[in-house]
Amino acid sequence: MIPLPPQTADLVAAGLRLVYFLVLCGLALYGGLGLYTLFLFRRMRRQVHFRPEAAPPPPRPDDWPTVTVQLPIYNERYVVERLVTAAVNLDYPRGRLEIQVIDDSNDDTRELTGRLVTRFREQGHDIRLVTRPERSGYKAGALAAALAQAQGEFIAVFDADFQPGPEFLRETIPHFLQDAQVGMVQARWGHLNPEESLLTAAQAIALDKHFAIEQTVRSEADLFPKFNGTAGVWRRSCIEAAGGWQADTLCEDLCLSTRAVLGGWLLRFLPHVVAAAELPASILAYKNQQSRWAQGSTQCLLKFGPAIWRSSQRRAARLYALLTMSAYATSMLLLLLLLLQLPMLLLDVRPETWWIVFGIFGLGQPALFLYSQRLLYPGWQRRLRSLPALLLVAVGLSVTLSQAVLRAVTGRQRAFIRTPKQGQGGAVRPYRLPLSMGTFIELLLAAYAAGGIALALARGNWGPLFFFATCLVGFGYVGWQGLREGWPGRKIALAHGEPEKRKV
Repeated sequence: MIPLPPQTADLVAAGLRLVYFLVLCGLALYGGLGLYTLFLFRRMRRQVHFRPEAAPPPPRPDDWPTVTVQLPIYNERYVVERLVTAAVNLDYPRGRLEIQVIDDSNDDTRELTGRLVTRFREQGHDIRLVTRPERSGYKAGALAAALAQAQGEFIAVFDADFQPGPEFLRETIPHFLQDAQVGMVQARWGHLNPEESLLTAAQAIALDKHFAIEQTVRSEADLFPKFNGTAGVWRRSCIEAAGGWQADTLCEDLCLSTRAVLGGWLLRFLPHVVAAAELPASILAYKNQQSRWAQGSTQCLLKFGPAIWRSSQRRAARLYALLTMSAYATSMLLLLLLLLQLPMLLLDVRPETWWIVFGIFGLGQPALFLYSQRLLYPGWQRRLRSLPALLLVAVGLSVTLSQAVLRAVTGRQRAFIRTPKQGQGGAVRPYRLPLSMGTFIELLLAAYAAGGIALALARGNWGPLFFFATCLVGFGYVGWQGLREGWPGRKIALAHGEPEKRKV
């Protein structure tokens, strides 16, 4: 033990025990949210369909409404042709379909999109290129600028990494015509490259959990359903009534859908309609994506928290919305839990035996991961091989997510850095992201966890060994991969995901 005066040691030990208990309570709260979500899903399971053949088809309209498909892109030369081709192949009456390729690129992507638009216009498609002199407002600004030029009554949005199937609009548009209060319909995300690496396999499980269970529960139980930024269709009048696209958060999708729900619109999720997307194969790209989502979600919590709490929605819906928006705070709790371990070891402070009940709540999120795989895939057991990798990556991302939450809370601005895509079987490292200080913090935390393992073994305290080992592997893997990808041995051309300079 550290040689402290007895009274001081007792006081420090009591403080550590109290903070540790409060951290466990916080983690248990969000774990309990997972168990509550699973309970709701199990109760409504019989009315949810995940396959088109099992879902009752909506009535087909005699006269299809006009739809504008918006494709916001920025420096996407490796995937833009796949995206635009999928859009023009949508099975929808040609005279009722308009396609906007909204290109803010500052690399050779714009030349490629120009050629694609010209080619498809010559084939008779109503497709046009929308450009801006500056990238103000990032994606939200691009969508708002294009909306002013759009002709459609309904607006479908697809990001550059998506490949919607031909039937997408025919499966989504009829739901608007059944109920004039439906303002948005969201489809489930599928995956183009889930087997590319252990990282993409882990991401696929995480997204499956969110869409198959969480989005289903949000929609069916009316718990502030949300738009996921892509693979969805909006009623134009809903966008306009909710105040349009706004760029004051990094989650323009969550921002708009929250305003729509508060305005009384209904948002629907269709689990049987799937649009496949490319998963980030780079750890730096994945960290960038998750950081943007974490900061944007926290910004929306700060922006809408009071309005949500004062709204006329059910109390369960209000609490669910606030907890899900704040859920990225669990990363900070996890870091605090790790940092508490060494002082507790040094002072021989051991958790109370009954605190093991908090572990029950910790099963909430893993249970959702398992259940989503069972729902979606016949050979789901094989996919669970990637679950340990997902849990380790989730631990390793805690630094990135904590930094993002703190930026949102302190009001620090961050540019909208889009997630680079490489295309299936595409070039290696087509777009690069820079190394950040977070990578070195991750490696330091891995070393901290290694020191904790050594100290625990020396003192014969086996309790924290598993947690230390998990943090060692999680932070070590994420930090090492980030170091490998971002080490400036070669000149980094991309401060914000710009293309590398090609050698002539």
